[in-house]
Amino acid sequence: MLLSAAILVWVYMTVWFIVAVWQRDNGLVDIAWGLGFLALAVWPVFAGMPLGLPYFILAGMIALWALRLSGYLWLRYRRREAEDFRYRQWRQQWGRHWVWRSYLQVFLLQGLFMWVIALPITLSASHQTSGSPLWHLPGLLIFAAGWLWETIGDAQLSRFKRDPRNKGKIMTTGLWRFSRHPNYFGECVAWWGIFVYTLPFDHSIWAGISPLTLTWLLLRVSGIPMLEEKYRDNPEFQEYARRTNAFVPGVPEPSR
Repeated sequence: MLLSAAILVWVYMTVWFIVAVWQRDNGLVDIAWGLGFLALAVWPVFAGMPLGLPYFILAGMIALWALRLSGYLWLRYRRREAEDFRYRQWRQQWGRHWVWRSYLQVFLLQGLFMWVIALPITLSASHQTSGSPLWHLPGLLIFAAGWLWETIGDAQLSRFKRDPRNKGKIMTTGLWRFSRHPNYFGECVAWWGIFVYTLPFDHSIWAGISPLTLTWLLLRVSGIPMLEEKYRDNPEFQEYARRTNAFVPGVPEPSR
């Protein structure tokens, strides 16, 4: 199952890469991200694997997360005027090598992380449950809390950005009052919930690599560090950062 999932991810990301080259926009990989997990969750069904109700509930959780995220990113993609600043910057840095470096460093690298983070799906599809099914309920509740937090945060940010009066301003209200990245926090909580949900499956302890990898990426690599680099010279954002937690929600400090 792990090998077939790797092949599926490779083919899937290669197709998206071809479309991105045609459109000259590597930002399409963000839309591909969520839908790739949905493909991995559905694949065992078409492969004819013996799946029980717990797996179908897990697949439903993945579908809910993936469709919501990719739908949100698709709407944001349609509204923007240019390629995402991160991918545009890399394209400029890579020069004439942008095609093969995009394939390796954007699409295949994200495909690798997709394969790793999808471990709860692939391991659950290839193993039967033998542990206590009681773990399914807390996992489901943790996932629901994270998914709701992420969804509300993204909805608040989207509404804020649609208002022309907020152009160039920093979102500091709603869930964004308690942390600078509530959507990232909610996503991590959701995937920790998915991991807890899969604990009754055999060998599922290895699935813990999934939320650990996602948390590391968002905290140290492509999430918070890359996004906040864009605002390092913005005084409004620096004041916001001084009084507001980056990730875990907390009571903000008073403004100076």
